[in-house]
Amino acid sequence: MTPVILGVVVGLITCEVALFTTSLYLHRALAHRAVRIHPAATFACRITTWMLTGIKPRQWVAVHRKHHAFTDEAGDPHSPVVNGFTKVLFGNALYYRAAARDPEVVARYAQDLTPDRLDRWLLDRGLVGLGLAFAVGVVLLGWQAALVAGAVSVSGYLLAGGAINAVGHRFGSRPYPNTATNSRVLGVLIAGEGLHNNHHGAPTSARFAHRRGEVDPCWWLISLLTRSGLAKVRLNGVHVRPVRSSTAARAS
Repeated sequence: MTPVILGVVVGLITCEVALFTTSLYLHRALAHRAVRIHPAATFACRITTWMLTGIKPRQWVAVHRKHHAFTDEAGDPHSPVVNGFTKVLFGNALYYRAAARDPEVVARYAQDLTPDRLDRWLLDRGLVGLGLAFAVGVVLLGWQAALVAGAVSVSGYLLAGGAINAVGHRFGSRPYPNTATNSRVLGVLIAGEGLHNNHHGAPTSARFAHRRGEVDPCWWLISLLTRSGLAKVRLNGVHVRPVRSSTAARAS
């Protein structure tokens, strides 16, 4: 296998690991408290998030909660309705960065997530985590394959985030009365996150697939962790009352 092919394969795998960790840990566990994760699994998620994304969890959570509070209205950090479809699809990371670096946004929407010693000493240094991941890749794969893997993983992760926020608010079905949409293709590719209308309809649900034919791969992971005693589901899909608008989300 050539270094380029090896790098592409490893990059796609690490991208999916990053997407699953984001969906499970940052999104469903931290942002919405829909699932509780065992401390051992939480530690693994924190290290994975640090090495594969460089994201500070409290910043991600704050930006996402603000998105729910002002969905597709002025104040939404990354709405295709407000900012334009193409800009969000390809520039989602810039919109995220602008909101994440606003201390007022983090203070208001992530006040329950205070940094601990591990955050202050290590995990808040995102570039260190990404650099460590690249160094491991060089040791295991060689510098050429590691470079390709890093490029594929990072670009895939960023494009997936843009697709969720752009495509997920423009194209697809709307079974619940909100401005998000369901894309079953994105659902399969991006850890169930493409079922975005379902998520906005029931934000505190740990399961995003609510109907026959909908696929939520991250729910399979949650089910496995639950059976292993490493997670506990708080709320599940159809048992959650739908949210009709961002106004309702702000009030919740």
